[in-house]
Amino acid sequence: MNKPPATPFARPLYVMLKPVGATCNLRCNYCYYMEKRALYGPGERFVMSDELLERFIVEYLSAQTASEVLFTWHGGEPLMRPIEFYRKALQWQKKYGRGKRIDNSIQTNGTLLNVDWCRFLAENRFLVGISIDGNEHMHNRYRLMRDGRPSFSGVMRGVELLKKHGVEFNVMGVVNDYNVAYPLEFYHFFKRLGAHFIQFTPIVETLHGAPAPWNVPAEKWGDFLIALFDEWVRKDVGTYFVQYFDATLANWMHLPPGVCSLAETCGHAGVMEFNGDVYSCDHYVFPSHKLGNLSTHTLTEMMYSDRQLRFGADKRETLPRQCLECAYLFACHGECPKNRIDQTATGEKGLNYLCRGYYKFFRHVSPYMDFMKRELLAERSPANIMRYLRD
Repeated sequence: MNKPPATPFARPLYVMLKPVGATCNLRCNYCYYMEKRALYGPGERFVMSDELLERFIVEYLSAQTASEVLFTWHGGEPLMRPIEFYRKALQWQKKYGRGKRIDNSIQTNGTLLNVDWCRFLAENRFLVGISIDGNEHMHNRYRLMRDGRPSFSGVMRGVELLKKHGVEFNVMGVVNDYNVAYPLEFYHFFKRLGAHFIQFTPIVETLHGAPAPWNVPAEKWGDFLIALFDEWVRKDVGTYFVQYFDATLANWMHLPPGVCSLAETCGHAGVMEFNGDVYSCDHYVFPSHKLGNLSTHTLTEMMYSDRQLRFGADKRETLPRQCLECAYLFACHGECPKNRIDQTATGEKGLNYLCRGYYKFFRHVSPYMDFMKRELLAERSPANIMRYLRD
């Protein structure tokens, strides 16, 4: 029997902001977001107005029930708005925050970072997410400037400035058909940067109705995760935090995984474009998933609407039988619905493109996860697994 959609207000409201929409100074080959410019016409400036920014902050803060609130600034490239735009945002956060603790995170390609930006980010305690696809030969494979030049050196200048000014940052690397062959080189590079919070994101896109050539192959995605895990579980538990491994352990404990792709349902994280249009998810900025506009609907109305709740529940309720009968359904939940572009051996649609890789990974890590789960249930550190494996 299908479960009903989640009860409204049972989960926090979270909406990512796109202050410049699909505007960026890079042209990454695999980028799925630049095509969103076509939704708004050639004459659009793709700039969020001050009036809309203030309205969003008022709405977003008033809709929160928790005492801590996170604002997430995304792109495109959000640093294409001037610092003054974010100063205004901070002023309005303080004005309307009513004593709430407010944090800000911003995701950037790093090439526009300079001394002024880093001083601002440090003074206001922004958490900065840096998009970087490994070391030079890996990163420059697909992440190029608008004129076709490689972007690695510009990103590294930005990272060094962040470190010099004491800005907290983490790293996010897209795993594609090329860099998937270098898991430990990828991981060691991130560690040398001084990043202790690491996110790897597999690229899965369609091009003209078929899987894109830069997609990470499913089996190799599993091998990539296993190679990373085998290094991490012996040396780095409790010191370096790899999002997929933390989320997997959370699912082993039957706790919220902290990453939407491995959660049972989705729809928890909407996105607001530069003009106030709100969509179900960053990966579903399509007319069919537009929930409304902030000028005519409140964030609460849109994010807790029957339509959005159904979108979230569909992740669980549209799984093919192969997933429902899988021993690792609890760990995967079919992963991200946008990646369900494959079909099962029996021809049923809706199988995740990366299924074989995830199955291989979960089967490999199962005994390690069981050990760390037992440690946690006994109120001991999961990092004890490193001593156990040494001994």
